[in-house]
Amino acid sequence: MKVVLSHGYFLEEDEKEQQIMRPYPPLGLIYISTYLKENGIANEVYDTTFSNKKALLKYLTQSQPDILALYTNLMTKLNVLEIIRETRKLAKDCRIILGGPDVTYNTDNYLKNGADFIVIGEGESTMLELVNAIKTNTAFADIDGLAYLDESGKEHKTNPRTKLRDIDQLPIPNRDAIDISKYTKVWKDFHGQSALNVSTQRGCPYTCKWCSTAVYGQSYRRRSPEKVVAEIQLIQEKYDPDTIWFVDDVFTVSHKWLNAFSEELEKQKVRVKFECISRADRMNAEVISILKRAGCFRVWIGAESGSQKIIDAMDRRVSVEKVREVIQETRKAGIEAGTFIMLGYPGETKEDIKETIHHLKVSNPDHFTITKAYPIKGTVLYEEVESIMTTVPEWSQSTDRDIDFQRTYSHKFYDYAVKWVVNEVNSHKAALQRRQGYEAFKMKTKARLATLGMWWYR
Repeated sequence: MKVVLSHGYFLEEDEKEQQIMRPYPPLGLIYISTYLKENGIANEVYDTTFSNKKALLKYLTQSQPDILALYTNLMTKLNVLEIIRETRKLAKDCRIILGGPDVTYNTDNYLKNGADFIVIGEGESTMLELVNAIKTNTAFADIDGLAYLDESGKEHKTNPRTKLRDIDQLPIPNRDAIDISKYTKVWKDFHGQSALNVSTQRGCPYTCKWCSTAVYGQSYRRRSPEKVVAEIQLIQEKYDPDTIWFVDDVFTVSHKWLNAFSEELEKQKVRVKFECISRADRMNAEVISILKRAGCFRVWIGAESGSQKIIDAMDRRVSVEKVREVIQETRKAGIEAGTFIMLGYPGETKEDIKETIHHLKVSNPDHFTITKAYPIKGTVLYEEVESIMTTVPEWSQSTDRDIDFQRTYSHKFYDYAVKWVVNEVNSHKAALQRRQGYEAFKMKTKARLATLGMWWYR
């Protein structure tokens, strides 16, 4: 039986990623691939990142897989639907399985659009049981965490899959399943240093209303420091990356684990340069010191807004003052600080956006990213705005990013608001760095023009 895993993300189609060129390997797929192999199921991973649809479809035509499993998220949804349609023509007997964050609350739609099975939640155990059932032509009803159409064409969901408590049971992902050198080369070419990604935990215990927990749930499960350090050692021996990106939602959620991790690095004499994500309320002077000692060069500290009103509406459970304090203390310790900003959240006004600008100027992070809020199905935010949605495109031709709802101002207003925040803050940074010249003047001018656009489209 030929089993192929893929994901439908193509770098050549992603204009934003082409500008920053920081691609990472599909870690989730590699976990599934390794788990299947460890349990006697041979498989191949077709990594589409540096490929294209034509090449993928040619491969599927030639290989004629019995099973094609596709990781699906917001970014890859439309490509995945197209791949399903084309696979039906090119490999008619192929069973198509979907997993990932976008499928959990859209099982019926994906099944109606050609998928044979939907893996809901964590995929390792469900995939193994499903592949074995297909292989032996046995029933699927007893496989937890699955959705499929029964003989009458009606959707059938099995019992939810119990989350794996001890994730140390999972094997270290075999990155040789794909060509890692393509990733390290791109990083070297564009940034002078390479980076690879590592996961140390599953789930997030926090309740931010806009955040999806579709795969791992609102939980917290952590691999042992010993296992994580062993993986880092293996990565360094085989691929020699310059930095590591820990993909965990809140890397410092457990201070006990963080300290044990730092001690294990010292014990094994492993030196690693890494960046991670955290929350301000899970950081303090001691945590910052441990991060520095462990090798952290950059930490992303969630803020989302500079308005306490909006932060409370998001159920972030943190104060703006604490976020500012932690960003400043992190930078003083010699670690770069990044932060995330979201505009257009329900109830946000221009005054709230002004507070966000003030927050960014005062905290002065080294980096910040900014996006417009959108409702992901399955989140509390989605439920709260469902009755006031103004744009809900046809499901098979859109993603949740295309959904809009009644906000304080018009859709176009926020396009200019993003430009206002970016240019106003960056012109302030230029002034702090005494780069008062043409560039600073240009950013200030763009900021003022953006406020005119906001006024026009308010």
